[in-house]
Amino acid sequence: MPRETFNYELSRTEADVLALGHMVQSAIVDAVEALRRQDHNTARRIIRDDLHVNACRYKIEHDCLRLIATQQPMARDLRILSAMLAISVELERIHDYAKGIGKITLLIGSDPLIKPLLELPEMAHKAQTMLHQAMLAFARRDVQMARAIPLEDDEVDALYNKLYREVFTSVLNEPTFMEQGSYLLWAGHNLERTADRVTNICERIVFTVTGQMVELDTNNDINVDLSPTSKVTPIQTQSGSFK
Repeated sequence: MPRETFNYELSRTEADVLALGHMVQSAIVDAVEALRRQDHNTARRIIRDDLHVNACRYKIEHDCLRLIATQQPMARDLRILSAMLAISVELERIHDYAKGIGKITLLIGSDPLIKPLLELPEMAHKAQTMLHQAMLAFARRDVQMARAIPLEDDEVDALYNKLYREVFTSVLNEPTFMEQGSYLLWAGHNLERTADRVTNICERIVFTVTGQMVELDTNNDINVDLSPTSKVTPIQTQSGSFK
């Protein structure tokens, strides 16, 4: 395969990854909006769309593996293909979370919601924004942006903790809220995990550009070089101490 053809195939596969990312971004917000409005038709549509998302992910995997097997790419090209394989898996998992929220909407049915859904839409918006920025960082090969995005995960975690406290209080005051409360916490957990998956995508972007496998761990404020040549020595934290 001539270099020009390889570059075309690589660009086409990357376009498929970016399109999948756009599809998943919409599903996150649509799923929570369907829950808030108790819109069962939208919830069912998101559940059905999961088959298409899975098919897109498998096509990306097939195309990446075909290019690796037939062209034996080296260095940056190989890292790009490896990243697209990993990112497509993360996107498919994120859509699974959206599908899960769609199922929650159907499980709750037409029962009145036990509380206004304030935290969940905000969590969905933040998670969607993180994913949008991550896909933009991948398209631009922007390491600085990729390193900054996981810092927003703390805001998603804080919103989930707030949701947990409010649902817990509601259930204590009215035990019959237990079932729906567990569903709402399940939805919140899916959004919290979405932000974690975006962090994984950002780590792959850093690897694509630099060749370094890093862990963007915002909980411990560490950035660990996991590349084969690294001795994984302590890395200085943002506060100046060492872990």
